[in-house]
Amino acid sequence: MSDFGGDLRELYQEVIFDHNRNPCNFHAMADATNTAEGYNPLCGDQLTVYLRTEDGLIADVSFVGHGCAISTASASLMTEAVKGMPVAQAEALFNDVHAMLTQTKPQGRDFGKLEVLAGVREFPARVKCASLAWHTLHNALVAARETAQTE
Repeated sequence: MSDFGGDLRELYQEVIFDHNRNPCNFHAMADATNTAEGYNPLCGDQLTVYLRTEDGLIADVSFVGHGCAISTASASLMTEAVKGMPVAQAEALFNDVHAMLTQTKPQGRDFGKLEVLAGVREFPARVKCASLAWHTLHNALVAARETAQTE
C-alpha cells in the first residue's frame, strides 16, 4: 500500500501545476559557464540547462525547453534548489533525488520543496519526466557533451 496520502497527493498536484504554469528561472543564460541538453524520447520532453559557476558554487542556473507539466515543474524546482549551492553538493543532491524518484527516499536528507517529487513514484511512467532535468543538470555539472536521456 502506498504511503503517499490524499493531502500529500493534493499538495503534489498543486505544486506541479504551479511550477508548470509559472516556472522559476525559465530563460536562456548568455553568460553560462556550462550547458547541457536533455531529451526524453518517450514523450518528447526537451530542455537545456544553463549554469554559471563561480568559485565552486552554482552562482546562477536556468532552463528553457518544452515538455509535460511534471518535466517543467521538476526543472523549475531543481533550479530553485541548486542556485547558490556548491557544485559537489548539487551533484550529491542529483544522486539523492534520483534515488527518491526511482527507489525510496534516502534517510537523513531533507528535500524541502523537492519532497513533492516523491509523488511521481505513484506514476511509474512519469518518473522519467521528473528525472530528465536532474540528468541534464548532472551533465552540465560534469561538462558532459552527450545529450542527457532518461532511457
